[in-house]
Amino acid sequence: ARRRSGAAREGRGARYRNTGSGMDAPSAAGLGGADPQLQRFIEVETQKQRFQQLVHQMTELCWEKCMDKPGPKLDSRAETCFVNCVERFIDTSQFILNRLEQTQKSKSAFSESLSD
Repeated sequence: ARRRSGAAREGRGARYRNTGSGMDAPSAAGLGGADPQLQRFIEVETQKQRFQQLVHQMTELCWEKCMDKPGPKLDSRAETCFVNCVERFIDTSQFILNRLEQTQKSKSAFSESLSD
């Protein structure tokens, strides 16, 4: 598959990455006594933003991996590659989330056992 230089990839992707200047989850939590409806709205918008970032990452990764040369029609090899790439991306993301959740649970259980 055709590969771009690291600088070209980073330059294009940098336009779409979250730079932290927008309102994120810690900012929403920092509103403290703010309207619960506003807090919920911010949480939902933050989740949407994270989802959009994942879709962008997946699209960029799979495009770089599977597209040799763009044409008027997607050939069967590229289509199969895209399907496999998306499935692996989702599987990997789910694995990481599950692993982080397990780690968090085990840290909580360990902390509780120390306080007993």
